[in-house]
Amino acid sequence: MKKSILFLSIIVWGLLVMTSSCRKYETQPKDWFTSELTFDSLDKNGTVTAFNLNNIYTYLPTGYNWVDLDFLDAGTDDALPSRINATVENYSKGTVNLINNPDPYWGTAYYGIRRANIFLKNVVRTPISASNMQFWKAEARFLRAYFYWELLKRYGGVPLLGDTVLGLNDHIEIPRATYAETVDYIVKECTAIKDSLRADPASDAEWGRASKGAAVALKCRVLLYAASPLFNGGGVESDATKKALTGYLTADATRWQKVADAVTEFKALGYYNLVPAGTAPAGFINVFINKKNTEIIFARQSPNSSTLENFQSPVGYTVSNVQCYGLTSPSQNLVDAFPMRNGLAITDAGSGYNAANPYASRDPRLDATVFYNGLMWLNRTVKTYQGGADKPDNPTTSQVQTRTGYYLRKFLGSFTSGNGFSNQSHNFPIFRFAEILLTNAEALNELGLVENAVAEIIRLRTRAGITAGSGNRYGIKAGITQTEMRELIRNERRIELAFEEHRFWDIRRWKIASQVMNAPITGMKITNGTPLTYQVVTVANPVFQNRLYHMPIPYDEILKNPKLIQNEGW
Repeated sequence: MKKSILFLSIIVWGLLVMTSSCRKYETQPKDWFTSELTFDSLDKNGTVTAFNLNNIYTYLPTGYNWVDLDFLDAGTDDALPSRINATVENYSKGTVNLINNPDPYWGTAYYGIRRANIFLKNVVRTPISASNMQFWKAEARFLRAYFYWELLKRYGGVPLLGDTVLGLNDHIEIPRATYAETVDYIVKECTAIKDSLRADPASDAEWGRASKGAAVALKCRVLLYAASPLFNGGGVESDATKKALTGYLTADATRWQKVADAVTEFKALGYYNLVPAGTAPAGFINVFINKKNTEIIFARQSPNSSTLENFQSPVGYTVSNVQCYGLTSPSQNLVDAFPMRNGLAITDAGSGYNAANPYASRDPRLDATVFYNGLMWLNRTVKTYQGGADKPDNPTTSQVQTRTGYYLRKFLGSFTSGNGFSNQSHNFPIFRFAEILLTNAEALNELGLVENAVAEIIRLRTRAGITAGSGNRYGIKAGITQTEMRELIRNERRIELAFEEHRFWDIRRWKIASQVMNAPITGMKITNGTPLTYQVVTVANPVFQNRLYHMPIPYDEILKNPKLIQNEGW
């Protein structure tokens, strides 16, 4: 939903509350304003009702600044926050606890669920058109299902409220549903509402609203996680009761077929496709800066601005007398994950990788994801060698700079030339078609259909600008095994979806976080000279405990609801 619309919703909401508070603030509870004032039988155009619906969208994750201006991926092996001791680093340091959790989404999600339930209870009182009544009720139910999904991936099964609107003073004693029950609830909601949502993405005026594609995409993702090792019988809990809250008690390989079937259902919609490449990596870049395109299924959208460019561009750039902040430091671990342009991993024999010229002939998605030394930006090359403009030897006390030798390029506009930024549209994808292809590849491979999975990866690599190579396999060897393909798919997902809030959760659902996040995070130290010299260095030593596979339910929620069972280890 466009933030411009959402901000207007908040402004109108505030005016309504202020106006009413002058009359009955002392005698009317807060919910009176929602049900009696903002769902009005005189609202024949649905203006205020629409603002109520738009307000529910504001509870979606923000993506770009989810944890105090940092991406959630800065708490993984893919990046560090450039600011020392930033909040998100508690994840990689293993210092999360009941009181100090950088991502306390429990309250936000239940606020959103409450708003959705209030909307569903009261919207029938407004004289809006039949089509809007259908679409808007389905949107509210979709958003509610999505909030439950955000809870599920963090905590496992949670209390399911149905359509109940709890009073502010109600004593809450609602137990957690099991993981299986929560999955079933979300999937059934998606199935029930999909045909009541807009079949095609909305018109320009309505762009950003949930459509049928969003509901089916949510179904695909929920089922993907449910089939994955951590949740599909592979829980780390020693207590069976707690294990049932965070996953299935036993593994079932047929859960992968449910994923493949959901993807088939999605593809049958027929609208979505990859944004074509043009000259790579242009197609990949355009996914995130063209507000309406065939790849975006559902996204958090913001008004046109250059704030993201200022926050993420290397620190040596000054635009309109404002120094760029360079808030994100992608890791060498991530950079090494990008293959060569021929599709071969940099460690493969015959790949052509040259450690003395490490960024030459790489997957074009690297250029679209990471600022590295020598990349062009605003009419000059990025200089992240020691003492360079973007890696100064003696930064000011307050200056942030890269900790790894890299800055984040993804999501930014095309500003290789020029002297400044123009206001730019930005999409933070919640669902996009590339994820659907990766989901299908993963499911097909687990079902033993390895070559079918290869075909999905080839679609992504073709758009990325990888060369076809021998046998038109885009760097994927002939006769690849299921195990080898599993690792290739995971790596492809890592680089294609970098910084889109997947890596943090992927390493958990694959049950590899205990290995990945107990290994060094590295960067590149570059020394100026002729030629430049490159040295991979350790920049952080993360710590991961098994309890971090699931987030802790906030302590105050445990105190308020005696029937809540805390996740193991917390």
